Amino acid sequence: MRYGLFGRSGLRVSELCLGTMNFGFEGWGIEPAASYAIMETYAAAGGNFLDTAHIYGDGQSERAVGEFIRADRDHFVVATKYTPSLGTDILKAGNSRRTMIRSVEDSLKRLGTDYIDLFYIHMWDFTTPLDEIMRGFDDLVSSGKVVYVAASDVPAWQISRANMLADMRGWAPFIGIQVEYSLARRTPERDLLPMAAELDLGVVAWAPLAGGALVGGSGPRNALRAANASPQVQAVATVVSQIAEMTGHSASQVALAGLRQLGHHPRVLPIVGASSVDQLRSNLACLEITLDREHMAAIDQAGRVDLGFPHEFLASPSILKLTTGDNADRFDNHRAPNRAPRW
Repeated sequence: MRYGLFGRSGLRVSELCLGTMNFGFEGWGIEPAASYAIMETYAAAGGNFLDTAHIYGDGQSERAVGEFIRADRDHFVVATKYTPSLGTDILKAGNSRRTMIRSVEDSLKRLGTDYIDLFYIHMWDFTTPLDEIMRGFDDLVSSGKVVYVAASDVPAWQISRANMLADMRGWAPFIGIQVEYSLARRTPERDLLPMAAELDLGVVAWAPLAGGALVGGSGPRNALRAANASPQVQAVATVVSQIAEMTGHSASQVALAGLRQLGHHPRVLPIVGASSVDQLRSNLACLEITLDREHMAAIDQAGRVDLGFPHEFLASPSILKLTTGDNADRFDNHRAPNRAPRW
């Protein structure tokens, strides 16, 4: 496992993040002993970045993470989130300062710690004023209860606006974003990833296996996923499975390695999940894989998305000719849109 800085910060995180959404509870989740074994395997491989949220398992995921990190709290980067509620009380959901403060206090108790390394707004609620959110985050950072803040599932223009506001007022800015991103679902390449690269924000990718659509294999569950997948997702899954067969790797390993190599952001951190130690070890093996140019070209072609207006318009030869005085071929502009793979 290698490490790097997360966005515009000095926070050092491992190149794969462990998702703990299902940890610590019976039934739909993974019981505590198995959850602990998975986290222990991840840590033994060098992983230090744990992702959870107050809503996961109605708090059981945070409790499982807290129990695990207790022996060496400062070794781990713990990320949790606030916004949604499983109940029907309108005051317990949303992005308000009130909800934020209550969520932090509850998360600290469940995690058994006095600080949260990375605290996310979990999703945009379309109602809370942005200055209320950013001032609330800054107060939490100033108090020491939160070290860094980030944004999950928030429109790019709101994140840009938030960081401009934070910079102008001397508040704690977002240092990273969390987005749905996989070889089969690449819409963040339109605005979110270019924004993150420009503003030096870390990028964490949830559902990097497209909800299981890219795991390959046979059986009723895989057949159901294939039947419900869009034509493009099916096309990407087919290419990934073919490359897996040719290279001797699993489809999951190829999908994770390919996502890390796409190159639309300097460094994308996939959230890897697992229901067993063996599954986690298999996913971690993606770090040992480098796909060749031909395989990446096939992956890029199958999953490429239409960037839409104004991106396609501004990248067209006729417009580039106008904006460079007919010198586009001689102008080294690193900011110019680039649809070609950069691996």
